[in-house]
Amino acid sequence: MEITEILSILSRWLHIAAGILWIGLLYFFNFVNAPFAGTMDGETKKKVVPELMPRTLYWFRWGAAFTWITGVLLLLLVFYHGGLMFESTNIEGWGAGSYLMIALSFLAFLLYDLLAKSPIGKNPKVFAVVGFLLIALVIYGFIEVGKFSYRAYVIHAGAMFGTIMAANVWMRIWPLQKKIITAVKEGTTPDAGLVALAGSRSRHNTYLSVPLVWTMINYHTTTTPAVESAFYLLGVIVIGWLAVWWLYKKA
Repeated sequence: MEITEILSILSRWLHIAAGILWIGLLYFFNFVNAPFAGTMDGETKKKVVPELMPRTLYWFRWGAAFTWITGVLLLLLVFYHGGLMFESTNIEGWGAGSYLMIALSFLAFLLYDLLAKSPIGKNPKVFAVVGFLLIALVIYGFIEVGKFSYRAYVIHAGAMFGTIMAANVWMRIWPLQKKIITAVKEGTTPDAGLVALAGSRSRHNTYLSVPLVWTMINYHTTTTPAVESAFYLLGVIVIGWLAVWWLYKKA
């Protein structure tokens, strides 16, 4: 067995295990902890939050980190080294368009972050519509500019979602939560703006998580791509977002 095969097997194993840890805690925060936290009085929060949140956030952020790192390693091994980028297309190799779209999939967090901070991000419905249109535009770019195969553009959509989510955890949610935990521990009221911002970024990650899981598993089931398949991927994103919305209502 070659070293690349061993790395691929171990990376898949760790990727799935870390992903379960990360997404499981994400759902715990959003569907269990957040509704429960609203029922606690000040004294209870002062006892519970400093004990519970640092522990869960530790596993949460490192689950995100290892999911992302192993996901990138699998991209390198399976798609870039393994030759799945341009299967069933007329493109023989790499070009400027493919490099551009790969870069975009990993830098999309910058655009997302700007939009989330803008007036557009203040309105969840408008933000969702704008976000969906931009996702559709990126997927179109994967197909027409990058010339990716079906499996390649599905997994790179997942890489884009996962990168946004992991960056949210490390660059937004975790730094904000440290300030919130400190305030609660000291018996002061956390800044409402910090609480709202941390909550909104966590909700964004929850909405992205369901399409992310689809992209992780769907490339295994389809090997004969067509441009029309992009509509199925966009449809799954809508269905996933509606499912998360329903789960929030249930919570």
